[in-house]
Amino acid sequence: MKEEWGFLNSGSNDAAVNMALDEALLLWHSKGDIPPSLRFYSWNNPTLSVGKFQKVETTIDFESLKRYQCQYVRRLTGGSAVLHDDELTYSIVISEAHPEIPRTVRDAYYILSKGVLEGYKNLGIYADYAIPKDNLKPNSPVCFEKTAYYEMIVDEKKISGNAQTRKKGVLLQHGSIPMSIDTTMLFDMFLYPNEEVKLKKQDIFLRKATTIDQLTNKIHTYQELVQAFYKGFQDGLNISLKPLHLSKEQWCEVYDLAINKYQSEAFV
Repeated sequence: MKEEWGFLNSGSNDAAVNMALDEALLLWHSKGDIPPSLRFYSWNNPTLSVGKFQKVETTIDFESLKRYQCQYVRRLTGGSAVLHDDELTYSIVISEAHPEIPRTVRDAYYILSKGVLEGYKNLGIYADYAIPKDNLKPNSPVCFEKTAYYEMIVDEKKISGNAQTRKKGVLLQHGSIPMSIDTTMLFDMFLYPNEEVKLKKQDIFLRKATTIDQLTNKIHTYQELVQAFYKGFQDGLNISLKPLHLSKEQWCEVYDLAINKYQSEAFV
């Protein structure tokens, strides 16, 4: 019998609300209020999210963010900056003590990303797991410039980015599954010594990353990805999904966390 997980398609939200809801799901699962859960979501505006420990003062062009009317938020998870725009974003919360969850971050990525792998198959994209040739940490502030273990690649090009944290006995993994990427906007978000260096970095990025629309030569919608990856996670993780309905009190908790943490100067 398949294990039953909660499923929430929260749609498009403000950047702070999106991050607050991921953290709230982690907290609720730690207290036993909800089962292991999968969430799909998108973003009201283009948003640059940065890793919990990422230094931004000398790397992020905040004036450019304003020009693009791009939101900015710091994630609960680590990793490099991600531009969330034309994409499906997913998150998973599950107990560290779950029998299917390995102790190491790397092996947990492998298990939980099976749902991502199957979702791509449902779109006719046959991806594979990345196995980096070295263990060096990425020296770029931009996600998608370098793959981590068990992220998805097609023809050696990265097609999704994931991040993970463990807190209160719960593992949270969330990831970006882009349909397309505006590389001009993406590279305008960062500070470079000069325009030549920026264009060179952008050219390298285009050779190392790709998207669903590029691979299929078709423009996709958020709902199409929801359908493909909904089935993908059920098949890949061998689970069944049941709608997760949040109460008014739970939404109030999310908004409070968004305002007091993810919009606060202290966390930025």
